[in-house]
Amino acid sequence: MSPANPILSQQDEYNRQIAYWLFLSAAVIFGMILLGGVTRLTNSGLSMVDWKPLMGIIPPLSEADWQAMFYKYQQFPEYQKINMGMSLEEFKPIFMYEYLHRVLGRLIGIIFIVPFLFFYFTKRIKAGLTPKLLIMLIGGGCQGLLGWYMVKSGLVDNPHVSQYRLTAHLGAAVLIYSFIIWTAFGLVSTRTNQPTGLKNFSRLLSGLIFLMILSGGLVAGTKAGYAYSTWPLMGDSFIPAGLYATAPGWLAAFEDITTIQFNHRIFAYVIVALVLIFASKALKAGIEGPARIGVYSLIGLLVMQVTLGISTLIFYVPVPVAAAHQVGAVALLSASLFISYCLVNNSADQPN
Repeated sequence: MSPANPILSQQDEYNRQIAYWLFLSAAVIFGMILLGGVTRLTNSGLSMVDWKPLMGIIPPLSEADWQAMFYKYQQFPEYQKINMGMSLEEFKPIFMYEYLHRVLGRLIGIIFIVPFLFFYFTKRIKAGLTPKLLIMLIGGGCQGLLGWYMVKSGLVDNPHVSQYRLTAHLGAAVLIYSFIIWTAFGLVSTRTNQPTGLKNFSRLLSGLIFLMILSGGLVAGTKAGYAYSTWPLMGDSFIPAGLYATAPGWLAAFEDITTIQFNHRIFAYVIVALVLIFASKALKAGIEGPARIGVYSLIGLLVMQVTLGISTLIFYVPVPVAAAHQVGAVALLSASLFISYCLVNNSADQPN
């Protein structure tokens, strides 16, 4: 058998370059999700009351600029009903969190568009990849619009953003992130023999982790994390009074803070059980190479995420811990997607 050629083909090298660019884009989106969490937790999201996609990149530079921004904020319900009497110095930090969040969104656009044009016009993009990259680009633009649509929901008489729009905004960011890293995996992965019979399990696990992230979006949007600060009990019992007490009952899953927090906890317990079962099956089945490392990473990230989740509750939602909990879920999903990619694309063609 002839030895493998150590020299990559030219297209292989182009694929590697594109993959590194996509991983960079995903890393910035990961940071965007973290900063979005901080913005929400510090109640900064409604501090910028207008949206200027092109001109809004310049922050207030003088005292007069700051006074003008503060005056705009004072005309809206959040100031009038919640922050009445806030000083300019107190306004500046919350404005800057939201400002940096929006600037990072624009930076993501530049990081994606400029290399895309370079790779496209230098004909480095392999056949079939361009439509996927265009979907990512369009998705990013729609995500920006969705972010402003979310903010607008709080610039009304009730100065709180809609939990539905917040969850959609978070979910869209995670979907785009997931699509990017899945595509990048396909550009740099090397084929290894993996056990069959776990592909569907890995898909299910990734799907459930994504749904848990959406559940976390509802917790964030309704501030349900503040409802009970005890664990493992919620107050005096594991199953608190008042679950699904609204009419109709199904609406409680989206609007009742007790039900929303309870559901999020149950989601977490299910994920913990399934991750441990999956990891045990995968290791016993002989999963190998990077995928095996992925399984160990999944277990480690699960332990970290559970610790962060419990700490967020019992310490009454401290900003650093709660923000880390938000991106910890994305890191957990990343590990699950990597394992799933390895199994789906490298297993022998045998029934699951």
